[in-house]
Amino acid sequence: SVKAGKMPEGEKMRQCKQEEEQQQKEEEREGLIEFYSSYQELFQFFCSNTTIHGAIRLVCSKKNKMKTAFWSVLFFLTFGLMYWQFGILYREYFSYPVNLNLNLNSDRLTFPAVTLCTLNPYRYSAIRKQLDKLDEITHQTLLDLYDYNMSLPRSDWSTPSTQRRSSRSLLHHVQRHPLRRQKRDNLVNLPENSPSVDKNDWKIGFVLCSENNDCFHQAYSSGVDAVREWYSFHYINILAQVPDAKALDESDFENFIYACRFNEATCDKANYTHFHHPLYGNCYTFNDNSSSLWTSSLPGINNGLSLVVRTEQNDFIPLLSTVTGARVMVHDQNEPAFMDDGGFNVRPGIETSISMRKEMTVRLGGSYSDCTEDGSDVPVQNLYSSRYTSSVCIRSCFQLNMVERCGCAYYFYPLPDGAEYCDYTKHTAWGYCYYKLLAEFKADVLGCFHKCRKPCKMTEYQLSAGYSRWPSSVSEDWVFYMLSQQNKYNITSKRNGVAKVNIFFEEWNYKTNGESPAFTVVTLLSQLGNQWSLWFGSSVLSVMELAELVLDFMAITFILAFRWFRSRQRLSPPGPPPNSQDNTAFQDEAPALSAPHRFTVEAVVTTLPSYNSLEPRGPSRDGEVGHE
Repeated sequence: SVKAGKMPEGEKMRQCKQEEEQQQKEEEREGLIEFYSSYQELFQFFCSNTTIHGAIRLVCSKKNKMKTAFWSVLFFLTFGLMYWQFGILYREYFSYPVNLNLNLNSDRLTFPAVTLCTLNPYRYSAIRKQLDKLDEITHQTLLDLYDYNMSLPRSDWSTPSTQRRSSRSLLHHVQRHPLRRQKRDNLVNLPENSPSVDKNDWKIGFVLCSENNDCFHQAYSSGVDAVREWYSFHYINILAQVPDAKALDESDFENFIYACRFNEATCDKANYTHFHHPLYGNCYTFNDNSSSLWTSSLPGINNGLSLVVRTEQNDFIPLLSTVTGARVMVHDQNEPAFMDDGGFNVRPGIETSISMRKEMTVRLGGSYSDCTEDGSDVPVQNLYSSRYTSSVCIRSCFQLNMVERCGCAYYFYPLPDGAEYCDYTKHTAWGYCYYKLLAEFKADVLGCFHKCRKPCKMTEYQLSAGYSRWPSSVSEDWVFYMLSQQNKYNITSKRNGVAKVNIFFEEWNYKTNGESPAFTVVTLLSQLGNQWSLWFGSSVLSVMELAELVLDFMAITFILAFRWFRSRQRLSPPGPPPNSQDNTAFQDEAPALSAPHRFTVEAVVTTLPSYNSLEPRGPSRDGEVGHE
């Protein structure tokens, strides 16, 4: 019967519901690799599950568009402010700031090297033959310019032929570089920092010319400075012609140093080394690396170096040595004594007490400062037999440029390999080249001050001097008598003949100025974490959630692009396009006529629902139905 083949409606609905639930469970079942199907799903999942504060407000209030817009603006504004702070932190980190650490140390101090010079290049009696013609020309020049008659003693020349050749050469050189006195208006190429003086004043200078007769005036506001510079210029040329100029005056140590004591002990020849300077004369360096270094365990004048030196000026070069006394400089071992940089003069008849304070500076290298450890990474050859210092590098840089530009070396600096000192008999225009190069050097056109970087470690001594009359008026007689008996030397001018120098540590402590990084990687990460917690109240895991969001966004973009590409391939025709010569109107008719006529009829059977609620209840109804 029809009723027997029908399925109850309730059972069918239950079966459909079970199938839907089963299908939903299969759809919700998470596989090993499961991914989002759209950007919206990704964003909604992130905002609903992230630990970043405020993100959930972007999805929970989506029914209220005003709140959603407000929280969206607030969220991205907070992000912008946080990354602005991140930029400030990164900029501060990559500026590599440093902290200055000041340490005060107490220990036995190594006594520094002390260099003392006579301030007289040569004894005049020893070099008079070489300077005789120059002195005569200078005397005539002063007479012509200033009407000053200078009486100078002459010497007897042993070789008249040498005298004539040297005189002609010197006279020719002086004629090429004359000393002139003229109005300031007529002087050209004056230094930019020259003092402003009345233009009507007469100024003095000397002319320097190149081989092409391109001349300029080297002018000075002081006649004394001009005469001394002009005389030194020709004096250098004379020394360059002497094969061994340093051997002209082998001054004895005892002829300059009358007494030497360190730490209440007498000094001897093993405690000093000797060198000669073209302008400062015979120089003696105490406590350099050639002997065992002195140490000082106590401060004070009695625990330092005490010297009595001769300062008499009866045998000085009159036109070159215009200062009387001695010159002293305190410097570190393995550093050359640049007397014109850090030295100062000792006055005759005066006891000079120099107190020292040691300071060490240690700089950070690498990205923190432009310093060098040993000068090996500086593009300037070290011409001195000492360790690297800024002064050593700057002088070496000038000398190398001098050899390159002028073809010869300056006499006051060490000689590079393969070069020779400037001599007007071989290099007629070296003076013109030297003064032009010197102007470029001072203006840093040569780049020496930029190339020569500061050393990362250096030791300096802060000096302060005190002066008193020595010896006193009541004791000078017996002091001078004892000195004359001890050194077998008659001091003609007592007060100006000697001077005393005391060099000692002012205090036992020494200061160390060190540097340490002010903004390290640990500090940077800490500051970044503070900013992240301030603006979002999150942790490192929140950062990982953001990284995961970015990776998921990239993956979804790749998947959607891949699906779009595949869909374009499916929509494209699989076969080649039809030939344009074929008539496509008749191609489908032939198969249609030849094919047999078949009709396929499909019956759709629909089971009618059984309305149980309309069926009659009771035996009478059942009987009717059965009767039917």
